[in-house]
Amino acid sequence: MIDQNTLKSKLKQLVDYAKDNLSLRPEDEAFVTNTLLDMFSLGAPAQECEPYSDFQSEIIDPIVDYAVQNGMAKEEEKLLFETKLLGVVTPSPSSVVDKFDAIASNKGVQSATDWLFNLSIANNYIRMADICKNIKWQHLGKFGNIEITINLSKPEKDPKQIALAKLMPKTGYPACLLCPDNVGYAGNLNHPARQTLRIIPIKLGGENWSIQYSPYQYYHEHIIALSNEHRPMAVNSETLYRLMDFVDLFPHYFIGSNAALPIVGGSILTHDHYQGGSKVLPMFAVGTRKNYVSEKYKDVSVSIANWYNSVVRVSGKSKFQVHEVASDVLNCWATWTDESVNVICKTSEQHNAVTPIARKEGETYIIDMILRNNRTDEAHPYGIFHPEERLHNIKKEGIGIIEVMGLFILPGRLKTELEVIKDYLTGNKNIDFKELSDSENPMFKHAQTIIQLVNDHGSNRDRVYADRVVTNYVNDACEQILECTAVFKNDEKGQEAFIKFIEQGLGYKEI
Repeated sequence: MIDQNTLKSKLKQLVDYAKDNLSLRPEDEAFVTNTLLDMFSLGAPAQECEPYSDFQSEIIDPIVDYAVQNGMAKEEEKLLFETKLLGVVTPSPSSVVDKFDAIASNKGVQSATDWLFNLSIANNYIRMADICKNIKWQHLGKFGNIEITINLSKPEKDPKQIALAKLMPKTGYPACLLCPDNVGYAGNLNHPARQTLRIIPIKLGGENWSIQYSPYQYYHEHIIALSNEHRPMAVNSETLYRLMDFVDLFPHYFIGSNAALPIVGGSILTHDHYQGGSKVLPMFAVGTRKNYVSEKYKDVSVSIANWYNSVVRVSGKSKFQVHEVASDVLNCWATWTDESVNVICKTSEQHNAVTPIARKEGETYIIDMILRNNRTDEAHPYGIFHPEERLHNIKKEGIGIIEVMGLFILPGRLKTELEVIKDYLTGNKNIDFKELSDSENPMFKHAQTIIQLVNDHGSNRDRVYADRVVTNYVNDACEQILECTAVFKNDEKGQEAFIKFIEQGLGYKEI
């Protein structure tokens, strides 16, 4: 445990770090220093400190350990205390907004978002050290590139934390993880601390919205636009206009909305929000199969994208016309039924939905409209256009906006489970049918896969061969998952139905 003199030195290092990396102004240095001294019941600061090479291990970790060892925080509250500590040295929300606006005015909006993104990394709101642990690779599939990530960065609670979290009272504040009320929130074992969160107010479609970066960064500069009002997700004509407003404000980013229905929507349907970033996602790079035009707006191109699922691509230079055509696609799909391909728009509830994604290329607006349907039946209790149950060992969760564009975020459990599958292929582990049939066994979900792969490849392979077999298996599973989400399948019957929707439903002519 460090002593108080060393603690004072670490706190001075922290303030110096904030000046160098967090835009802490000299006018605020004394205030921040005194706030830290008060937190730790210290009478005076260190006059000087040693240089450091690693911010986390040499400054933050020792300070947090001191807090735990002196009863200021419990072991399971270390991340909460760290966030509180870094919240003290992060400039105030209003200072961040002023700095963002000043940079945007003088250097351009991309420089401003670069600054905000780097600030979010420097104060550990985005924990890049954890994100870099994610396992990533690419696969060139039949319709384009697919990117695959096994996500190890999202924190998981240990059993002790889960037990304590159940005892915590539910306050209903903040209403959800996306509400602007989260800024500065201390957090608890049920809700992450947000003292380091900083958001920037913007206007979309005349409404008050804000932007912030995702702490999990599923792709580069993963940004979130959120309504300042806590209201349910919705995708309508106004949504499309707000997306186009966003790319006018931030032309270096794409932006999109999950569909607003369960199964085909995102994980948070209770708060209207969009997701974007600077990443060129795989779907953006593909060409088109067929091209159409409407009689009313002949300068707007309507295409079927050459992709796994069913994408209508709308593009043109007129913001008004692109919005009108995209709205036509949205409204037509909402009422479109074609039972020959199992598409029924509505029963006792709405089933057809759209995941729209907007971006700009020069002066051209592009909106990709991914057609979705969340209907279930007896044979498909998880969804007719959801991954089949045989694929749930790889991905059971809903396939939202990120996956449908070709970037898979697979659960962290696969890191260990895939290694065990390789053990069967190398002979390090023998098939035990009793063991694999035990539903309590984590490998139970992979039983059929293990048996099939061993049958196809044997059980005396070297590790390099086993790595290749398992990676190819995951690649193929991800392609199949994407194809499951297609409302118009990539076969003759499905594509004929897609053309029927464009030509008869929308009334557009092929060019």
